[in-house]
Amino acid sequence: MKKIVAALLAALMLLALPVDGYALPAPAPTPSAAGAVVMEAETGRLLYERRADEPMGIASTTKIMTALVVLERCPLDRTVTVDPAWTGIEGSSMYLEPGQELTVEELLYGLLLASGNDAAEALACMTAGSVEAFAGLMNEKAEQLGCANTHFANASGLDDPEHYASARDMGLIMRQALQNDDFRRIVSARTRTVGENALVNHNRLLDECEGVFGGKTGYTQAAGRTLVTCCERNGLTLICVTLSDPDDWNDHKALYDWAYGEYVRDDVLAGAVWSVPVIGGVADTARVWAPEGLSVLHRGDEQIRIEYKLPAFVYADVRAGQVAGEADAFIGGVQVGRAELVFAGDVARTEGEPTFLDRLLSLLG
Repeated sequence: MKKIVAALLAALMLLALPVDGYALPAPAPTPSAAGAVVMEAETGRLLYERRADEPMGIASTTKIMTALVVLERCPLDRTVTVDPAWTGIEGSSMYLEPGQELTVEELLYGLLLASGNDAAEALACMTAGSVEAFAGLMNEKAEQLGCANTHFANASGLDDPEHYASARDMGLIMRQALQNDDFRRIVSARTRTVGENALVNHNRLLDECEGVFGGKTGYTQAAGRTLVTCCERNGLTLICVTLSDPDDWNDHKALYDWAYGEYVRDDVLAGAVWSVPVIGGVADTARVWAPEGLSVLHRGDEQIRIEYKLPAFVYADVRAGQVAGEADAFIGGVQVGRAELVFAGDVARTEGEPTFLDRLLSLLG
Protein backbone atom coordinates (compact mmCIF):
# COMPACT_ATOMS: atom_id res chain seq x y z
CA MET A 1 0.00 0.00 0.00
CA LYS A 2 2.90 2.37 0.71
CA LYS A 3 4.09 1.91 -2.88
CA ILE A 4 0.58 2.69 -4.12
CA VAL A 5 0.48 5.87 -2.07
CA ALA A 6 3.89 6.88 -3.35
CA ALA A 7 2.85 6.26 -6.93
CA LEU A 8 -0.38 8.23 -6.80
CA LEU A 9 0.05 11.99 -6.60
CA ALA A 10 -2.36 13.74 -4.25
CA ALA A 11 -2.85 17.44 -3.74
CA LEU A 12 -1.60 18.86 -0.45
CA MET A 13 -4.34 20.13 1.82
CA LEU A 14 -3.23 22.94 4.11
CA LEU A 15 -4.77 24.02 7.39
CA ALA A 16 -3.76 26.87 9.68
CA LEU A 17 -5.14 26.01 13.09
CA PRO A 18 -6.69 28.86 15.08
CA VAL A 19 -5.27 29.83 18.45
CA ASP A 20 -8.44 31.22 20.00
CA GLY A 21 -8.67 30.68 23.72
CA TYR A 22 -4.94 30.91 24.39
CA ALA A 23 -3.47 33.74 26.44
CA LEU A 24 -1.07 36.16 24.83
CA PRO A 25 2.48 34.82 25.01
CA ALA A 26 4.77 35.92 27.81
CA PRO A 27 8.24 37.13 26.79
CA ALA A 28 11.07 34.74 27.46
CA PRO A 29 13.44 35.58 30.31
CA THR A 30 16.77 37.10 29.40
CA PRO A 31 19.55 34.87 30.70
CA SER A 32 23.04 36.08 31.52
CA ALA A 33 24.48 33.43 29.20
CA ALA A 34 26.49 34.26 26.11
CA GLY A 35 24.78 31.33 24.39
CA ALA A 36 21.65 29.42 25.37
CA VAL A 37 18.91 27.13 24.11
CA VAL A 38 15.83 25.40 25.42
CA MET A 39 15.24 22.29 23.30
CA GLU A 40 12.36 19.83 23.14
CA ALA A 41 14.03 16.46 23.69
CA GLU A 42 11.64 14.46 21.49
CA THR A 43 12.08 16.45 18.28
CA GLY A 44 15.15 18.63 18.85
CA ARG A 45 13.06 21.75 18.20
CA LEU A 46 14.34 24.93 19.83
CA LEU A 47 11.81 26.72 22.03
CA TYR A 48 14.32 29.42 22.98
CA GLU A 49 17.68 30.38 21.55
CA ARG A 50 20.37 32.96 22.08
CA ARG A 51 23.45 32.82 19.84
CA ALA A 52 22.57 29.15 19.50
CA ASP A 53 25.05 28.34 16.73
CA GLU A 54 28.08 30.28 17.89
CA PRO A 55 31.02 28.04 18.92
CA MET A 56 32.03 28.65 22.55
CA GLY A 57 34.00 27.01 25.33
CA ILE A 58 32.07 24.19 26.98
CA ALA A 59 34.33 23.11 29.88
CA SER A 60 33.19 19.91 31.63
CA THR A 61 29.85 19.67 29.84
CA THR A 62 32.18 17.94 27.37
CA LYS A 63 31.80 14.87 29.56
CA ILE A 64 28.28 14.26 28.26
CA MET A 65 29.84 13.29 24.94
CA THR A 66 32.63 11.40 26.70
CA ALA A 67 30.05 9.29 28.51
CA LEU A 68 27.99 8.78 25.35
CA VAL A 69 30.95 7.44 23.36
CA VAL A 70 32.03 5.15 26.21
CA LEU A 71 28.51 3.80 26.77
CA GLU A 72 28.20 2.94 23.09
CA ARG A 73 31.51 1.06 23.02
CA CYS A 74 32.22 -0.46 26.43
CA PRO A 75 30.32 -2.80 28.77
CA LEU A 76 29.61 -1.32 32.18
CA ASP A 77 31.07 -4.28 34.05
CA ARG A 78 34.46 -4.17 32.27
CA THR A 79 37.26 -3.93 34.84
CA VAL A 80 39.86 -1.19 34.36
CA THR A 81 43.24 -1.06 36.12
CA VAL A 82 44.25 2.55 36.66
CA ASP A 83 47.46 3.51 34.88
CA PRO A 84 49.69 5.98 36.78
CA ALA A 85 49.49 8.32 33.76
CA TRP A 86 45.75 8.73 34.34
CA THR A 87 46.16 10.13 37.85
CA GLY A 88 46.96 13.62 39.04
CA ILE A 89 45.23 15.24 36.06
CA GLU A 90 44.68 19.00 36.28
CA GLY A 91 41.31 20.20 37.58
CA SER A 92 38.44 18.36 39.26
CA SER A 93 39.08 14.74 40.20
CA MET A 94 37.58 11.51 41.52
CA TYR A 95 41.05 10.83 42.99
CA LEU A 96 42.09 7.71 41.13
CA GLU A 97 45.13 5.84 42.43
CA PRO A 98 47.66 3.89 40.36
CA GLY A 99 46.82 0.18 40.21
CA GLN A 100 43.28 0.74 41.47
CA GLU A 101 40.71 -1.55 39.82
CA LEU A 102 37.36 -0.07 38.90
CA THR A 103 34.55 -0.89 36.51
CA VAL A 104 33.58 1.30 33.58
CA GLU A 105 30.36 2.08 35.46
CA GLU A 106 32.26 3.33 38.51
CA LEU A 107 34.44 5.52 36.30
CA LEU A 108 31.31 6.96 34.67
CA TYR A 109 29.98 7.93 38.09
CA GLY A 110 33.28 9.66 38.77
CA LEU A 111 33.05 11.37 35.39
CA LEU A 112 29.46 12.62 35.62
CA LEU A 113 28.97 13.21 39.35
CA ALA A 114 32.40 14.38 40.53
CA SER A 115 33.37 15.69 37.06
CA GLY A 116 36.66 13.80 37.38
CA ASN A 117 39.19 14.77 34.76
CA ASP A 118 41.14 11.69 35.83
CA ALA A 119 38.04 9.58 35.10
CA ALA A 120 37.83 11.19 31.65
CA GLU A 121 41.49 10.37 30.99
CA ALA A 122 41.03 6.78 32.11
CA LEU A 123 37.88 6.21 30.08
CA ALA A 124 39.36 7.78 26.96
CA CYS A 125 42.58 5.78 27.08
CA MET A 126 40.78 2.57 28.02
CA THR A 127 38.36 2.97 25.10
CA ALA A 128 40.59 4.25 22.31
CA GLY A 129 44.20 3.87 23.47
CA SER A 130 44.85 7.60 23.83
CA VAL A 131 43.03 10.87 24.49
CA GLU A 132 43.75 12.00 20.94
CA ALA A 133 42.21 8.87 19.42
CA PHE A 134 39.22 9.16 21.71
CA ALA A 135 38.70 12.80 20.70
CA GLY A 136 38.54 11.52 17.14
CA LEU A 137 35.67 9.22 18.14
CA MET A 138 33.94 12.15 19.82
CA ASN A 139 34.21 14.22 16.65
CA GLU A 140 32.86 11.35 14.55
CA LYS A 141 29.86 11.10 16.86
CA ALA A 142 29.30 14.85 16.78
CA GLU A 143 29.24 14.74 12.99
CA GLN A 144 26.72 11.87 13.05
CA LEU A 145 24.45 13.95 15.31
CA GLY A 146 24.56 16.94 12.98
CA CYS A 147 26.67 19.11 15.29
CA ALA A 148 27.86 21.74 12.83
CA ASN A 149 29.76 23.97 15.26
CA THR A 150 31.57 21.50 17.48
CA HIS A 151 35.11 20.15 17.75
CA PHE A 152 36.60 18.11 20.59
CA ALA A 153 40.30 18.07 21.50
CA ASN A 154 40.03 16.12 24.75
CA ALA A 155 37.64 14.08 26.88
CA SER A 156 37.55 16.31 29.96
CA GLY A 157 36.82 19.82 28.71
CA LEU A 158 40.10 21.46 29.67
CA ASP A 159 40.68 24.65 27.71
CA ASP A 160 42.03 24.25 24.21
CA PRO A 161 41.50 26.57 21.21
CA GLU A 162 40.37 23.52 19.22
CA HIS A 163 37.81 22.47 21.82
CA TYR A 164 34.38 24.09 21.51
CA ALA A 165 30.69 23.62 20.74
CA SER A 166 27.55 25.69 20.27
CA ALA A 167 24.57 25.70 22.61
CA ARG A 168 22.43 23.99 19.97
CA ASP A 169 25.03 21.26 19.46
CA MET A 170 25.29 20.61 23.20
CA GLY A 171 21.51 20.21 23.24
CA LEU A 172 21.73 17.67 20.41
CA ILE A 173 24.42 15.74 22.27
CA MET A 174 22.37 15.65 25.47
CA ARG A 175 19.28 14.65 23.46
CA GLN A 176 21.15 11.62 22.14
CA ALA A 177 22.61 10.75 25.53
CA LEU A 178 19.15 10.73 27.10
CA GLN A 179 18.21 7.83 24.86
CA ASN A 180 20.64 5.70 26.85
CA ASP A 181 19.01 4.38 30.04
CA ASP A 182 22.36 3.92 31.79
CA PHE A 183 23.29 7.54 31.14
CA ARG A 184 19.95 8.72 32.54
CA ARG A 185 20.40 6.57 35.63
CA ILE A 186 23.93 7.79 36.34
CA VAL A 187 23.34 11.54 35.85
CA SER A 188 20.26 11.41 38.07
CA ALA A 189 22.13 9.91 41.05
CA ARG A 190 22.74 12.29 43.97
CA THR A 191 25.64 10.33 45.45
CA ARG A 192 27.69 7.22 44.79
CA THR A 193 30.48 5.57 46.77
CA VAL A 194 33.41 4.32 44.69
CA GLY A 195 36.08 2.61 46.73
CA GLU A 196 36.49 4.78 49.81
CA ASN A 197 35.37 7.97 48.10
CA ALA A 198 31.85 9.36 48.32
CA LEU A 199 31.02 11.11 45.05
CA VAL A 200 28.44 13.91 45.16
CA ASN A 201 26.57 15.15 42.10
CA HIS A 202 27.51 18.77 41.36
CA ASN A 203 24.11 19.45 39.75
CA ARG A 204 22.23 21.55 42.32
CA LEU A 205 19.11 21.68 40.18
CA LEU A 206 18.33 18.04 40.98
CA ASP A 207 17.02 19.38 44.28
CA GLU A 208 16.28 23.01 43.45
CA CYS A 209 14.25 22.88 40.23
CA GLU A 210 11.03 20.93 39.72
CA GLY A 211 11.43 18.07 37.26
CA VAL A 212 15.18 18.32 36.66
CA PHE A 213 16.53 14.76 36.56
CA GLY A 214 20.04 15.13 35.18
CA GLY A 215 22.71 17.24 33.58
CA LYS A 216 26.33 18.27 33.67
CA THR A 217 28.09 21.30 35.09
CA GLY A 218 31.30 22.87 33.85
CA TYR A 219 33.74 25.67 34.56
CA THR A 220 37.10 26.88 33.34
CA GLN A 221 38.50 30.37 33.45
CA ALA A 222 38.34 30.68 29.67
CA ALA A 223 34.89 29.10 29.13
CA GLY A 224 33.23 30.48 32.25
CA ARG A 225 30.32 28.63 33.82
CA THR A 226 28.60 26.11 31.53
CA LEU A 227 25.56 24.01 32.30
CA VAL A 228 23.43 21.44 30.46
CA THR A 229 20.36 20.05 32.23
CA CYS A 230 17.26 18.04 31.40
CA CYS A 231 13.81 18.37 32.92
CA GLU A 232 10.48 16.56 32.72
CA ARG A 233 7.10 17.97 33.69
CA ASN A 234 3.72 16.55 32.69
CA GLY A 235 5.34 14.07 30.31
CA LEU A 236 7.28 16.74 28.39
CA THR A 237 11.09 16.54 28.45
CA LEU A 238 13.12 19.68 27.78
CA ILE A 239 16.85 20.32 27.63
CA CYS A 240 18.42 23.62 28.68
CA VAL A 241 21.95 24.70 27.74
CA THR A 242 23.74 27.83 28.92
CA LEU A 243 27.32 28.71 27.97
CA SER A 244 29.45 31.37 29.66
CA ASP A 245 26.72 32.12 32.20
CA PRO A 246 27.58 33.61 35.61
CA ASP A 247 24.01 33.01 36.85
CA ASP A 248 23.36 29.59 35.31
CA TRP A 249 21.35 27.99 38.15
CA ASN A 250 18.79 30.78 38.21
CA ASP A 251 18.71 31.07 34.43
CA HIS A 252 17.86 27.38 34.01
CA LYS A 253 15.05 27.68 36.57
CA ALA A 254 13.61 30.75 34.84
CA LEU A 255 13.85 29.27 31.35
CA TYR A 256 12.17 26.03 32.41
CA ASP A 257 9.37 27.84 34.24
CA TRP A 258 8.79 30.03 31.19
CA ALA A 259 8.85 27.17 28.66
CA TYR A 260 6.55 24.90 30.65
CA GLY A 261 4.19 27.80 31.26
CA GLU A 262 4.05 28.89 27.62
CA TYR A 263 3.98 25.67 25.61
CA VAL A 264 1.12 23.18 25.46
CA ARG A 265 0.79 19.88 23.62
CA ASP A 266 -2.34 19.30 21.54
CA ASP A 267 -3.54 16.50 19.29
CA VAL A 268 -4.18 18.52 16.14
CA LEU A 269 -5.93 15.61 14.40
CA ALA A 270 -8.24 14.59 17.25
CA GLY A 271 -11.41 13.03 15.79
CA ALA A 272 -10.50 13.85 12.18
CA VAL A 273 -11.62 11.39 9.48
CA TRP A 274 -11.03 11.50 5.71
CA SER A 275 -12.28 9.51 2.72
CA VAL A 276 -10.39 8.14 -0.27
CA PRO A 277 -12.27 7.04 -3.43
CA VAL A 278 -12.14 3.28 -4.07
CA ILE A 279 -12.23 1.73 -7.55
CA GLY A 280 -13.71 -1.72 -7.94
CA GLY A 281 -14.96 -2.02 -4.37
CA VAL A 282 -18.24 -2.80 -2.67
CA ALA A 283 -18.11 0.78 -1.36
CA ASP A 284 -17.20 3.95 -3.25
CA THR A 285 -14.93 5.32 -0.53
CA ALA A 286 -12.70 4.12 2.29
CA ARG A 287 -12.46 5.99 5.58
CA VAL A 288 -9.01 7.13 6.74
CA TRP A 289 -7.90 8.26 10.19
CA ALA A 290 -4.83 8.81 12.38
CA PRO A 291 -5.05 6.15 15.11
CA GLU A 292 -2.20 7.65 17.13
CA GLY A 293 -3.17 11.28 16.52
CA LEU A 294 -0.64 14.01 15.87
CA SER A 295 0.70 15.63 19.02
CA VAL A 296 2.23 19.08 18.54
CA LEU A 297 3.93 21.28 21.12
CA HIS A 298 3.13 24.93 20.52
CA ARG A 299 2.51 28.35 22.00
CA GLY A 300 -0.84 30.04 21.77
CA ASP A 301 0.35 32.57 19.17
CA GLU A 302 1.85 30.00 16.79
CA GLN A 303 0.04 28.99 13.62
CA ILE A 304 0.17 25.27 12.91
CA ARG A 305 -0.01 24.19 9.27
CA ILE A 306 -1.00 20.61 8.47
CA GLU A 307 -0.18 18.96 5.15
CA TYR A 308 -2.18 15.83 4.32
CA LYS A 309 -0.80 13.45 1.71
CA LEU A 310 -3.39 10.95 0.48
CA PRO A 311 -3.80 9.08 -2.82
CA ALA A 312 -6.29 10.40 -5.36
CA PHE A 313 -7.88 6.92 -5.32
CA VAL A 314 -7.11 3.29 -4.45
CA TYR A 315 -8.15 -0.07 -5.86
CA ALA A 316 -10.02 -2.60 -3.75
CA ASP A 317 -9.25 -4.70 -1.72
CA VAL A 318 -8.65 -2.24 1.08
CA ARG A 319 -7.76 -3.59 4.51
CA ALA A 320 -8.13 -1.89 7.87
CA GLY A 321 -4.77 -0.72 9.19
CA GLN A 322 -3.13 -0.40 5.78
CA VAL A 323 -1.16 2.83 5.40
CA ALA A 324 -3.04 5.35 3.30
CA GLY A 325 -0.78 8.39 3.64
CA GLU A 326 0.57 10.80 6.19
CA ALA A 327 -0.05 14.12 7.88
CA ASP A 328 2.80 16.53 8.65
CA ALA A 329 2.60 19.48 11.04
CA PHE A 330 4.67 22.65 10.52
CA ILE A 331 5.26 25.77 12.58
CA GLY A 332 7.03 28.60 10.80
CA GLY A 333 8.27 26.27 8.07
CA VAL A 334 9.77 23.80 10.55
CA GLN A 335 8.29 20.30 10.70
CA VAL A 336 7.17 19.61 14.27
CA GLY A 337 5.29 16.33 13.88
CA ARG A 338 4.21 13.52 11.57
CA ALA A 339 1.45 10.91 11.77
CA GLU A 340 0.56 7.90 9.67
CA LEU A 341 -2.92 7.92 8.16
CA VAL A 342 -4.42 4.44 7.83
CA PHE A 343 -7.63 2.91 6.51
CA ALA A 344 -10.23 2.56 9.23
CA GLY A 345 -12.02 -0.45 7.74
CA ASP A 346 -12.09 -3.04 4.96
CA VAL A 347 -13.49 -2.38 1.51
CA ALA A 348 -13.76 -5.67 -0.35
CA ARG A 349 -13.42 -6.00 -4.11
CA THR A 350 -16.65 -6.34 -6.05
CA GLU A 351 -17.02 -9.89 -7.32
CA GLY A 352 -15.66 -10.19 -10.83
CA GLU A 353 -13.62 -6.99 -10.66
CA PRO A 354 -9.93 -7.37 -11.57
CA THR A 355 -7.38 -6.99 -8.78
CA PHE A 356 -4.84 -4.21 -8.74
CA LEU A 357 -2.19 -6.71 -9.88
CA ASP A 358 -4.41 -7.79 -12.78
CA ARG A 359 -4.80 -4.16 -13.85
CA LEU A 360 -1.06 -3.53 -13.57
CA LEU A 361 -0.21 -6.62 -15.62
CA SER A 362 -2.72 -5.64 -18.28
CA LEU A 363 -1.11 -2.20 -18.57
CA LEU A 364 2.36 -3.72 -18.82
CA GLY A 365 1.22 -6.36 -21.30
